[in-house]
Amino acid sequence: MNANGRQDMPARRIVTLLPSATEIVCELGLRDRIVGVTHECDYPPGIEQLPHVTSSIIDHHAPSQEIDAAVREHLESSSALYSLNEPLLMELAPDLIVTQALCEVCAVSEDEVLSVIGRLPGNPALVNLEPMTLSEVFDTISLVGRVADCEASALSYRQALERRVQKVRDTSDGIETRDKPTVGFLEWIDPLFNAGHWTPEIIEYAGGIDSFGNKHQPSQTITDETLIEADPDVLIVALCGFDEERAASDLESLKARIDFDALTAVKTGRVHILDGNAYFSRPGPRLVDSLEILAGLLHPKMQTPA
Repeated sequence: MNANGRQDMPARRIVTLLPSATEIVCELGLRDRIVGVTHECDYPPGIEQLPHVTSSIIDHHAPSQEIDAAVREHLESSSALYSLNEPLLMELAPDLIVTQALCEVCAVSEDEVLSVIGRLPGNPALVNLEPMTLSEVFDTISLVGRVADCEASALSYRQALERRVQKVRDTSDGIETRDKPTVGFLEWIDPLFNAGHWTPEIIEYAGGIDSFGNKHQPSQTITDETLIEADPDVLIVALCGFDEERAASDLESLKARIDFDALTAVKTGRVHILDGNAYFSRPGPRLVDSLEILAGLLHPKMQTPA
């Protein structure tokens, strides 16, 4: 059954237009069917060697403030941040394209995908993934499994992920509220962005209390003063699209703007710099890894039940 509700042959040539979709397709045992990925797809290892069907106008090596300004300018002018290589897509001739409509900063816009797909041969099926919650991330696994005709594998994999989540929740449910640390989770430094979408939910499941409170809502710009006033017990720095090295570098700009050493998390040694690109910012299977990582940081002395 394809995304348009027609009973067709199982998808044999898949193009994924966001890294989390690539991870899902691979985890369902369909890696050999992927014929094209984005320029940002880097997991599982080796997947980056496949043809890249997208490119970005943003220089990801630029300072964070410049990246933010460029993104805002392009969004305000409705110009594209990413572009599709239509000639390459024609050549690859996919019968299934997996994309998203959740965030124009994260992938090719839905409008561009719809425009291009109408010109591709074979009328390929289109699947849009736009999860806002952890449960909806699992729903996307089921959806891809249904469209790619591997529902049994998708169900088995989803259930395994859900069991891991439940183990963490069983542990955190036994923690008294007074023992749950407040958590400030930053996904951008200049300017500051708190992490929204599924991240506050992950904080809650891990036994923490989100300091900024926008559960299941898009990430938002916050002021330096908001962070100072919240003064979280634990500060997590996991930047969208960047690894720990870049996050540590960008954190220096925050240290230059505020009295960083006065924050409670700094005084108690509870500032953690993590790989946001690999984990927290991608709505895919590794969000469960993210949950387990965060639970270990928030409550290092507690063991998840077997």
